Amino acid sequence: MAVVNLTPDSFAVHADPGQALHMAQAQLKAGADVLDLGAESTRPGAQPVPTEVEWQRLQPVLREAVQWQVPVSVDTYKPEIMQRALDAGADIINDVWALRWRAPGQGDGLTVVAAHGSCGVCLMHMHGDPQTMQVSPMPDPVLPAVQAFLRTRVNALQAAGVAPARVVLDPGIGFGKTPAQNLTLLAQQAALEALGYPLLAGWSRKSTLGHITGQPVQARQAASVAAALLAVQRGAVVVRVHDVQATVDALRVWQAVQAAAANA
Repeated sequence: MAVVNLTPDSFAVHADPGQALHMAQAQLKAGADVLDLGAESTRPGAQPVPTEVEWQRLQPVLREAVQWQVPVSVDTYKPEIMQRALDAGADIINDVWALRWRAPGQGDGLTVVAAHGSCGVCLMHMHGDPQTMQVSPMPDPVLPAVQAFLRTRVNALQAAGVAPARVVLDPGIGFGKTPAQNLTLLAQQAALEALGYPLLAGWSRKSTLGHITGQPVQARQAASVAAALLAVQRGAVVVRVHDVQATVDALRVWQAVQAAAANA
């Protein structure tokens, strides 16, 4: 899953629609299977943006990308943006709030997704909100809390009639967690697989990698690729990345070794 940021405050900025589309095409050529378009930053400390601003950033890129015959995901937590994106042809909703957020007087994202009938959805665990999550990270132990949250959200989708085959789970690396907690979630990822749903891992350029390596965000490609490979080795079926070509190359080497071992 290739990250295509449409915000002006990300380290990888593609705020101009033409630039964003060019980058998206390059990511597909590099081996991406899914494009994940995000028009509002949810990095630690990021401030929310109005619905209309988010849509103005997203709509021209989404309108073009859905014509490319590749899966298109929209990274949003706002039900109104979800509805507009699905109406415009988006295939997947990727929500850091796991379909819990609602504006006053409006429904939530779960209602939007359940009414669609076929879109995919990624449910992510987040402790707190983007403005405060790294100021007051979650208490330990991290694993049972993440398991319980994701199980609760899956149950809510099932109750709303959303087929299990439409759902992917994301433990939310970096979203209200300490570096040690993030590493615990990776080391014990098999326990999350036991929930019975495919896992998405989003380690790309995360601050925990900077904590380990001492590298700024722009210099974390190698660490990001290593983390993605470790996540796949531990069962993740989707990796959300900025560095598509490097990640694809690493996974090809790993797959070749796996195949050689199977044939030995």
